[in-house]
Amino acid sequence: MISLVWKRVAFCDLTPHQLYELLQLRTDVFVMEQACAFQDMDGYDHQAVHLLGTTSVVGQGERLMAYARLFPAGIKFAEASIGRVITRDTARGAGLGHVLIHEAIASVAALWGVQPIRIGAQSHLTPYYRQHGFVEVGATYQEDGIGHQDMLLTPAT
Repeated sequence: MISLVWKRVAFCDLTPHQLYELLQLRTDVFVMEQACAFQDMDGYDHQAVHLLGTTSVVGQGERLMAYARLFPAGIKFAEASIGRVITRDTARGAGLGHVLIHEAIASVAALWGVQPIRIGAQSHLTPYYRQHGFVEVGATYQEDGIGHQDMLLTPAT
């Protein structure tokens, strides 16, 4: 397993390098790998806290390996939310995605308190998110030509 350093960064505090790298990773995965032409820069980045999972690479400095956007309640959904969840293709298969989701859930709680979290998951990933306690809510829908399903994580009381 790759050892990562996790940072939660507000948009205004991202360095130019961090911003470039996260946009490049999102393009690599969502546009190129998934062959989906969509408006990635959707006007919400400035309202998000960006969760960056980086590792040190000899001769390259820090390299972004995992990423997610975090939102307080009332921005994307009535509940807090997590989105743009991705890991670099070279880091997949070793459980890093599960670490990312765990870190994202913990980050939402650290930033805004323990509360329900809603996501708009790609439909084929619903079993993955179920492993983390998310349950399907509502009907499936199409977004940018890809099936999606809203899912909700309700904290245990």
